[in-house]
Amino acid sequence: MFGFWRRHAARRDHVQGAGPLAHRLRRLSLLDRLDEAQAFLELFFAQAQGATRSSFQKRWAEVRRALIKDGHYDHTPEELTYGAKVAWRNHARCIGRLYWDSLIVRDRRHVSDPAAIFGDLCEHLQQATGDGRIRSIISVYPPVRPGVRPSYIESPQMVRYAGYLAKDGHVIGDRKAIEATRIARSLGWAQPEQPGPFDHLPMMLRDGDERRHLFELPAGAVREVPITHPDHPALAELGLRWYAVPLVSDMILSIGGIEYPCAPFNGFYMGTEIGSRNLADRGRYDLLPEIARRFGLYAGASDTLWQDTTLTELNRAVLHSFKAAGVSMIDHHGASDQFMQFHARESAAGRRLSADWTWLVPPQASSACEVFHLDMEDLHTVPNFYRSRASDGARLMPHNGNKDRSRLSKYIDDVRRWARLRQPYA
Repeated sequence: MFGFWRRHAARRDHVQGAGPLAHRLRRLSLLDRLDEAQAFLELFFAQAQGATRSSFQKRWAEVRRALIKDGHYDHTPEELTYGAKVAWRNHARCIGRLYWDSLIVRDRRHVSDPAAIFGDLCEHLQQATGDGRIRSIISVYPPVRPGVRPSYIESPQMVRYAGYLAKDGHVIGDRKAIEATRIARSLGWAQPEQPGPFDHLPMMLRDGDERRHLFELPAGAVREVPITHPDHPALAELGLRWYAVPLVSDMILSIGGIEYPCAPFNGFYMGTEIGSRNLADRGRYDLLPEIARRFGLYAGASDTLWQDTTLTELNRAVLHSFKAAGVSMIDHHGASDQFMQFHARESAAGRRLSADWTWLVPPQASSACEVFHLDMEDLHTVPNFYRSRASDGARLMPHNGNKDRSRLSKYIDDVRRWARLRQPYA
């Protein structure tokens, strides 16, 4: 009996084969998939209007037979929609989950060719951008099946700026994108004759055979916001700008034991993501000293608080610019307040909050935000999103913390998580 489960689990891992995607996917045995599928279906039917115990048992029997026979089952459109929303609700690294239930889910499981996926994502980006009032959308493409690996997106975001490293060590653009820029050039991307700090990188997708495909964003597809300051016109001389929609494209969506490696999604920006991080981080644009000089605030080592003042003014500029352009954005204090509302709603619904303090606390005026003082725990609950089993995927499991459970049950869960972390990643 136990030999069957081991052979079945080994076969599931074997069919995934080698390659970047196989190395990122969670290694799930048949027992794992059955466990996650049952937990998800129980959750789904508990909230479904008109659902009965018999309807759950009928669906669970179908899913159980499919998993045992084929190692896979297909979600209904309703299950996929609910699962994607709950994955957002469970994701411990996102501060903006208050409106998780309003997520627009595009079921695109019938679109599999890389070129078709890219064209469809251009429509996603257009719908999300709209007139500037950003809508939260996810597009879900084919899942991993036994023996079949789908196309997926390698680029971390659909829109990304290039980074150029000169021979003298000088960097133009985004330092974090230097390697991605080098890869794009090696695959035939022709960079502009005069490289600039905000050149759009092509989007990189891989097909089922792990071959890379490059697609350049069409002209006019990306809405960008020029960054200016209401009181310091000198900032406009730097020509700073940023794109309106952060469309995250390299995360794996996990629902009920089924993995969707191509499920790009977007929300809208919190101001500090651009002001305190993208434009100011030393590993990104590293513009803080230059902006401080433009504002007349640079003091060097004699008074290091010039950095704090400059960051505040830079964030003020970002918020001012997006508001003037009519593009959705929230400041870090508003995001903190919204998260506390989300926390209260989850508590009222009888659900424990899954949260990662290191990701949720804003980088600016941290202790002035209420989330700074909130005790948090990442419950690693599925459904969820993850980037790799080597980083944030190995610990994911169904969470039963809201139920009365024996110490033995909790101990077994801890052992299973430990065993997953011990798995080799090569």
